[in-house]
Amino acid sequence: MAKLSPIVSEFASTEEEEAYDAWFRAKVEARLADKAPGIPHEEVMARMQAILDRHAQD
Repeated sequence: MAKLSPIVSEFASTEEEEAYDAWFRAKVEARLADKAPGIPHEEVMARMQAILDRHAQD
């Protein structure tokens, strides 16, 4: 198991990095193949702003 420098990579080993890369690619491919409609940009931004507003009050 090759150790990676935390300055160079956020992963502890090349195996961990490869596993994450495979997982991420599978998620992207699955979403691209999904025919369900996406969430409009404006709706995502409104949801995120509501989250930020809630946390700004803390």
